[in-house]
This record gives sequence, structure tokens and C-alpha cells, in this order.
Amino acid sequence: MCNSVAVRALFAVVVASLISGVIVVGATAIPDGAELDHAALPAPGCSTAVAPAPTLHNYETKFVSTPGAPFGVATSRNGRFAFVAGEFLQVYSLASATPALVREDTFADESFFGLALSPNGRYLAAASGTGVTIFDVARLEHGGAGPTSGLVGTLVGDGQSSIETAFSQDGRYVVVSFEDKDTLQVFNLADALAHKFSSASYLVGSVPLGVAPVGVAVSPGGRYLYATSEERKSGAPEGTLTTVNLVEAERSPSHAVVSTVSAGCGPVRVVATGQSVYVTARESDELLEFSASKLVTDPDGALEGRVKVGEAPVGLALADQDTLIVVGDSDRFDVPGATANLAVVKIAADGDLTLAGYLEPPRWTGLFPRDMTSTPDGDAVLVSDFDSNQLEEVTLAAPR
Repeated sequence: MCNSVAVRALFAVVVASLISGVIVVGATAIPDGAELDHAALPAPGCSTAVAPAPTLHNYETKFVSTPGAPFGVATSRNGRFAFVAGEFLQVYSLASATPALVREDTFADESFFGLALSPNGRYLAAASGTGVTIFDVARLEHGGAGPTSGLVGTLVGDGQSSIETAFSQDGRYVVVSFEDKDTLQVFNLADALAHKFSSASYLVGSVPLGVAPVGVAVSPGGRYLYATSEERKSGAPEGTLTTVNLVEAERSPSHAVVSTVSAGCGPVRVVATGQSVYVTARESDELLEFSASKLVTDPDGALEGRVKVGEAPVGLALADQDTLIVVGDSDRFDVPGATANLAVVKIAADGDLTLAGYLEPPRWTGLFPRDMTSTPDGDAVLVSDFDSNQLEEVTLAAPR
């Protein structure tokens, strides 16, 4: 039976809370606008079951062909150019209705993988197998022909399979994941630039990760870096998300791990906002949302959101002022009855995730969407379609 006195008292507290701009949840007062607490969720298991959802038709998609299978993709800070990497490095102008090729370079016996732009927009980093290659953005956009005209230098690490890369917030350091070494390796780019890459190595050291680390993302404030590993240990399908103190990684990489949490089966890419860290769990067919604060203070309770998407999700990008996430469902392993597509996931004001629908090939997306990035204004997403040799631009006007 309801206690009327208690109800009236609770009502009075709620009214007072609304007047004062404070939300009361249980016995905890939370300032208006602060992150609300969510119940912790278990990490998903392995699955090839995809979520049913409608096909979306009201997004504008444009394609251009690439000379081979594209991997990394990035945009310039002003949003006027795009960079695409594979067994080549291409630069596109985004000023016209369809991306227009500005230049294309190939490098003898070298391929490029993940790309990252420095915070000041001056340098482009490309994971390049044995390390990370640095290019001058202005020279790529406007320089002369020839593969070395935009090249600044290469930072050589300990390994043969570097795959994704990122810059520290001040641009002085570059990090790169090495799949074959189970590490995140840290390089002193500022020192390399000051000495014109004259030393044999500018490697600071390595952050230990799980098996086959891939995705990396830096928190908006620059304090933390997030890295995915496909497996916690060899032969175990469960992968992990590791939070790294980036400032500590610049000084003592081996002591920079803050936490490591389960992240489903085969987690491969990660993006972050100030409140949330999003991960694609490729062999779970899910998009996961972790609380950024709890990854530091309460790792076991950090997983707060899960949504089923399509088959073998890989790349992902935030868009439309962080109210949407576009996920590249790669169908990398050719599951019977499945197909590659782009999943569009809505992020509610309270952080809840909802699958809005899919962009299906061949009209709306290419095959094996692998890496992706959003334009600086968040109005479009660029996708490297690895199996169909295409760069794809998706304009994210709200569906009608």
C-alpha cells in the first residue's frame, strides 16, 4: 500500500529540485547537465545474429573509385580535403559535389593503414607496417608531384604490423598500435622534427595491451587514450578495451595503463566523447558504450550501453553533433545471408542507443566498409570501402 506522507515528501523534494536546477536520483543529488548514472551491463558474447531494422533511403551517398583497396581515411582540419590510404596515398578535394582527386602517390614496397591528423592540422600520420610515416598536409594539398614531395619522415618501431595511429593533444607525440607485438608504441614526434628524423629511433617505449590491438582514440581533453585488443589472451574470443594515461605514456609507457575491461568478441575500433567511449565488437555484432569516467573510477561498471547492429562491425564515426554514430558492418567473414552495410545508430539525450536502420549496397554503401571519419562540421562521414575499392561520402541530413 502506498504511503501518502512519503509520496508528498518525495513530491516536495522533486519540486524543490526542479526549482534549484538539481535532479535527485535516489539519495544522490546530481547537478543539472551532469552525466546520469546507468546500470552496468555484462559484455556480450560472440554472435552472428544481426538486428532487423529498416533500410534508410534519405541519406545522400557519393562514391569515387580508388586504385586499390583503401584502408585509412582522414579529413583536413578545415574540411576541404580528404586523405585516403592503402597501397597508395590519395588526396581529394571536398569542395565539389563529389570528392575530386587532387593527387595520388605510391611508395615502393610500402602500404599505409590507419590515418590521423595532428591537432593543429599540419601533419598527417599514416601507420606503415614497421612504424608511422609523417606527411606535411599543406604540401600534400598544394605541393608538387612525386611521392616524396609531402613526406616528412618515418618513425620506426618494434614490429611489422602497425595498424592505427593517433596524436597526443599537443601534437608532440604519436602513438601507433602494433598487432604483431600486442603493444601501443609511443614516439616523440617533436624530437624527430627538431632533429629532422636524423636518429635511428624516436621510440619512447611500449604500452602493454591484449592480443592483436587495433583501434585507438584520444579523449577530447587529451588526458586518456583508449585502445581495443581483439583478444584478452591468445585463443580466447573475448577482447578488451584499455584506458591509458596519455601523459604517463609519454614518460613511462609500461606504467601507463589505467584499466582494462571486457569489450565483447573481437573489438576493433573505438571513438570517444567527453562522456562516452564507443567500441565495435566485430564478432558480437554489437556497438558498445562505456562511461568515460567509470573506465577510470569504476571499470567493472563502465559498460552502460549495447545495441545490436549488422554483421561484423568495424569502422565507426560520430556525426551530427554526436547525436549519431555510423557503423561499418563489414561482413568480413561472408556469413551466409548477411551483407555489408552501414548502420545508423541514434544517441538519445540520456545516452541510450537505438538502431535507426541500414544503408544497403550497392546504392547506399560499398563493400567491407573498413575505416571512417566524420567531416569537422559533423554533416558527413567518409568511408573506405575495402572490398569495392571506393571512397564513400555519406551526407547525414535527417531522414524525412
